[in-house]
Amino acid sequence: MPKNEIRYANDLYKAILCLETEDECKRFFDDVCTIQEIEAIAQRLEVAKKLYEGKRYAEVNQLTGASTATICRVSKSLNYGDGGYRTVLERCAKEG
Repeated sequence: MPKNEIRYANDLYKAILCLETEDECKRFFDDVCTIQEIEAIAQRLEVAKKLYEGKRYAEVNQLTGASTATICRVSKSLNYGDGGYRTVLERCAKEG
């Protein structure tokens, strides 16, 4: 099933947008995700940050512990995906 056809995905996106604070976000993700799922998503975001900063794969691997497969996948999304990583990274950089 293509990502844009995932059942109930739009309800998930709307639910996330309803959250107002970091604490609310943390509590929501703690309820809906396993620790391993949160760790995997958080690691991918950290990999994206390091790649966005211009770090090389080997350095990203050393800093994050992510596999080369994960780093490659994130790099592909960062460079050729729908722009989600870039939007988040650019907005977070502005907020400091």
